[in-house]
Amino acid sequence: MQPMNKNIRIASYILIVVIFWMLSAIFVEEEIIPEKEPSLFKVAVQQSESQEYQPKIRLKSTTRSEARVEVKAKTSGEVVSIGARQGTNIKKDFVLCSLGVVELNRTEVKAPFDGYIENIVKPGNYLQKGQICATIIQLDPIIFIAEVPEFQINKVRENQKVKLDLITGQTIEGKLSFVSKSANNATRTFLVESEIPNENGLIRDGITSNMTIYIDKVIAHKIPSSILVLSDEGKLGVRYVNNDNIVQFSEVIIFEDSNDGLWVAGLPTSVNLIVEGQGFVEEGQAVLINTL
Repeated sequence: MQPMNKNIRIASYILIVVIFWMLSAIFVEEEIIPEKEPSLFKVAVQQSESQEYQPKIRLKSTTRSEARVEVKAKTSGEVVSIGARQGTNIKKDFVLCSLGVVELNRTEVKAPFDGYIENIVKPGNYLQKGQICATIIQLDPIIFIAEVPEFQINKVRENQKVKLDLITGQTIEGKLSFVSKSANNATRTFLVESEIPNENGLIRDGITSNMTIYIDKVIAHKIPSSILVLSDEGKLGVRYVNNDNIVQFSEVIIFEDSNDGLWVAGLPTSVNLIVEGQGFVEEGQAVLINTL
């Protein structure tokens, strides 16, 4: 019976250990492992300060003579002489054509204004009453005309400075002399004009040029075009971080797209723009920042 008693004792010891372990597990507090806080996304920011900026509107323009008139005979008769050849500048009341006719008081066809003879009949031709003796154009002043898109017309007004870069290489400065109040129904654009002195007639009629209109100055930021994003509502803007390192979104208005960046309005005076990682964060999100 001794071996049995020994086995019973061993079993009893094991049972006591198991019971003790089970009881201890009940009374020992469970160790609580704290949850790790989620790591913050890191973005690169660049500080930007607003500054005064001169916006410009660039348009294609064309010169137009102040007036173009076909000077007609008031009676019939043979052209016995002309006062000047084609391509000549003349003064008002200059005799363009002399006719050999009975009505002596109507033998002379005169220029109605100072101008340039674009075309004139040759002596020996016979003119019927109402036929053209000469075509003259008034080149001083010369008018530069352009068309402003309707979304920009509220920025344009008379007397704003303009720069005109002609295809001939000439560069001229002037001011807007006229801004239309009525849109072209077909193009939805508004006619603008700049009247430029042209006493020597060097600026020709119908020459194309680039017109730059200097509109009113604004306060703006110059930003890289690469940082532009679209909000959930489809608005174009940029993301930046506030003083608490929280992501904010601001819609912007683009004034000019230059070779080295965009000039925009709509941002705070001083702002930390997100220049790297802006596509991976959302408005209201806390972030870590790396200042460039």
